[in-house]
Amino acid sequence: MIGTVFRSEDVPAEDRFEYWRELVGRTRSSDLISAHTADYWAEYRLMELGPVTVWPSSFLPTRYRRSGKMVRRSDPESYHLTLLLDGGLALEHAGRTDTFGPRDLHMVDGSRPYDLRPVDDRDRRAVKGVGVDFPKALLPLPPHRVRELLGRGLSGREGTGALLTEFLVGLDRQAETLQPSDAPRLGTVVLDLVSAWFAQVLDAEAALPQETRQRATAQRITAFIRQNLHDPELTPSAIAAAHHISRSYLYRIFQQQSQGETVAAWIRGRRLENAHRDLADSSLRTTPIHAVAARWGFSRASEFTRAFRTAYGLSPREYRLQALSEREQTLNRSPMD
Repeated sequence: MIGTVFRSEDVPAEDRFEYWRELVGRTRSSDLISAHTADYWAEYRLMELGPVTVWPSSFLPTRYRRSGKMVRRSDPESYHLTLLLDGGLALEHAGRTDTFGPRDLHMVDGSRPYDLRPVDDRDRRAVKGVGVDFPKALLPLPPHRVRELLGRGLSGREGTGALLTEFLVGLDRQAETLQPSDAPRLGTVVLDLVSAWFAQVLDAEAALPQETRQRATAQRITAFIRQNLHDPELTPSAIAAAHHISRSYLYRIFQQQSQGETVAAWIRGRRLENAHRDLADSSLRTTPIHAVAARWGFSRASEFTRAFRTAYGLSPREYRLQALSEREQTLNRSPMD
């Protein structure tokens, strides 16, 4: 597992809001105000990914204010990016006031005051989002250009913004299976996606280091592949054309980012992983094996069978029978066994 988890239910009711204030203060020093302090609720996972901190959270409507006095007392020299997933927020920062809804992102500069408040602080519906905090020095864009983004509503619904959104949501979903050794690499990916997205919004891609551009391109490519694994026509040529790059450039970037694995091998591996999972799913037990294969881009059953046996040592049929039999034995086992 990666990250530490807090749930307000683990703290006595009278201490919950103060404990939440303390937790938030570890990454974002601010005053907290809520109409729900007497019966507060929040959940939080803190993931330290090298110098990048990612914290998916859900909480009852709360106002977060950072004053000029607080800035003067402690300036962490960091940026704070927030992805909103549910609820509504309004932000006053850097001379702008804007409101945000689900799948919107906004960034604040921790060296400046801000006032982030719920659209409706009396509503007990939880606000849900993902915070990302990182040192300013790690963002490879001129500070005067970054200021153009402060306090603005930025959409996470398309392009690199959507890729960043899905990556942050995926971190939370996969946190139980990720290992601490994965943390630095994941932090690098977050920074690359943030940098590439901001550069795209600012039309400043040329300002990014080549390594950052290449890693961000690799992330876009792998996300595109995952979304299109069902298509038997998903070939290196099709992938390169979709990203307006040459096949040779695709091969070069991909091998640099995947420890030498070829594009075709990576596609085949992801297809087999998904088919392997589906064959062990009892809710899909009546789905023909050839249909499972086709769902993940294998147009020929014989090709699928050979690839599956090579990868897992069993034919798809043998594996399905084994996996479902083991599952039934587990479900039928007496608690006293």
